[in-house]
Amino acid sequence: MSTTVIPPLEDPVSPYEFPDSRKLHDAAERALDYYLTPAAKIMATPYTPNDMFRVNPQTDTESLLANACESLASATVMLGDFAGLLEGPNRKTLLGIAQVVMLGELAVNQALENVEVKQ
Repeated sequence: MSTTVIPPLEDPVSPYEFPDSRKLHDAAERALDYYLTPAAKIMATPYTPNDMFRVNPQTDTESLLANACESLASATVMLGDFAGLLEGPNRKTLLGIAQVVMLGELAVNQALENVEVKQ
């Protein structure tokens, strides 16, 4: 004769001790989903540039590159200054971002050197 074990109807360690516990759990799950998985929502949305700010299409390449270089140089300085106010991992993250911006600045500088000035 074999005995079949029947599990109890109630879980002795259930987090849902009270009727409102389930509602609280569901609300917490929704909040976590909202704040921890926004990247999937962002990546699913196609990028559409904002029409508020536009670069004049008649602007020559040399001027565009010079302006981009100045903007990147300013961003590098601002990031460096701000990183000086921080410590630990946040400082390292900011310095890493500053380095990426600086590499962009170097690339734009080289592109500026490669531009042939039209006379």
